[in-house]
Amino acid sequence: MESYRLVRPEHLNHYGKLFGGFLLKWVDEISWIAASRDYPGYHFVTVGMDQVAFHRSTKQGSVLRFVINISHRGTTSVSYRVDVYDDDLISGAETAIFSTCVTFVRIDAVGCKLSL
Repeated sequence: MESYRLVRPEHLNHYGKLFGGFLLKWVDEISWIAASRDYPGYHFVTVGMDQVAFHRSTKQGSVLRFVINISHRGTTSVSYRVDVYDDDLISGAETAIFSTCVTFVRIDAVGCKLSL
């Protein structure tokens, strides 16, 4: 699955670059959408990200491309690889800025784990 976000002024830190918390929020949200689309009717919660390392900064006006692919399926959990690119709309070039693996667990209405 692919998704896109536009970096707007309200997403910037005091240095004028994308605040990392917004990127993490988008990664979590978009990967949750991928899991929910792959498993309709299932309820998922995030249990972790394998690492958080920002490879490059990005600025206002950047268009970020998120590429999400399933990387592992367990008995109660599913993991997605998320790669984020800064797309240059003028040159067409893109730069990798972030990657991680997000793991979700399937739960019932009271929060107990369920099998996939």
